[in-house]
Amino acid sequence: MPNRLIDLPPLDLLRTFVAVGRRMSITLAAQDLCIVQSAVSRQIQALETALGCRLFVRAYRSIEFTLEGRHLFRTADPMLEQLGGAIETLRPGGERPCITITATIGVTALWLLPRLGAFQRSAPDIDVRVAATNRVMDLERDGMDLALRFCPDAQAPEGAIRLFSEVLAPVAHPSLGVSAIEDPGQLRRQVLIDYDDSSRPWLQWKHWLRDAGHKAGASGNGRLLFNQYDQVAQAALAGQGVALGRLALVGKLIAEGQLALATRRPPVATDHGYWMLERRGAGSRALSAVRDWILAEAATTRAAME
Repeated sequence: MPNRLIDLPPLDLLRTFVAVGRRMSITLAAQDLCIVQSAVSRQIQALETALGCRLFVRAYRSIEFTLEGRHLFRTADPMLEQLGGAIETLRPGGERPCITITATIGVTALWLLPRLGAFQRSAPDIDVRVAATNRVMDLERDGMDLALRFCPDAQAPEGAIRLFSEVLAPVAHPSLGVSAIEDPGQLRRQVLIDYDDSSRPWLQWKHWLRDAGHKAGASGNGRLLFNQYDQVAQAALAGQGVALGRLALVGKLIAEGQLALATRRPPVATDHGYWMLERRGAGSRALSAVRDWILAEAATTRAAME
């Protein structure tokens, strides 16, 4: 029986290989490992020499896996992650675990951040880093542990867990006294706060008003347009007009009385939803705690929407 422990290459070479594979960048891997780029290159070359095959194809300002490199990464990445998780449990006084979550700006501002305080009070030994961006990040390449994604149900990433649906209803500050924005009289008196993104037409007033039976071109007493949804919600909170509320995101504000439903029509369900995606092989006690907390909060959100 072969002694595979002796046959394995040094762990530091495998660690450097995984760091480069996650980032697909010598420069970023060097930053992650706190070593110089030349050291990363030398360790990759040493690993290739030890294995007798090339692991990366180097091009101008980019690198790609060879077939052998991709095969090794798919095995080595989760194994090193599991090893790191095991070592973490043996270091009670060591470095605090930090879980990184990426989400859109709107989801971060309106759903994630209002709930983070409660999680940190319940798990003070776990740090959470939030990367708010509307760019879809690659979990492995960008070093993210979890992603909260918004997409059509039919395009949900493989392995993603559904959190809740996209359901819409007009909302406004209670001081405006709007009870049925679909009523022509109320509509004429109110400013409509619009989401200025033509790629998501279901979030725009002209489509909601059309579905409510208004003729094309129907509008209120002016419009405010914002290119980020959290700005739409903030304008509604400030009493500046009526917004189309994404109930999963503004439901907490409605429950707290900061916003109120501004329609008698039932909420509109869309074919989009919110999903959670976990980086492959990124298991640890801290990650499990954050993941379970997100799932519990999502269940509460679903129940409130129903």
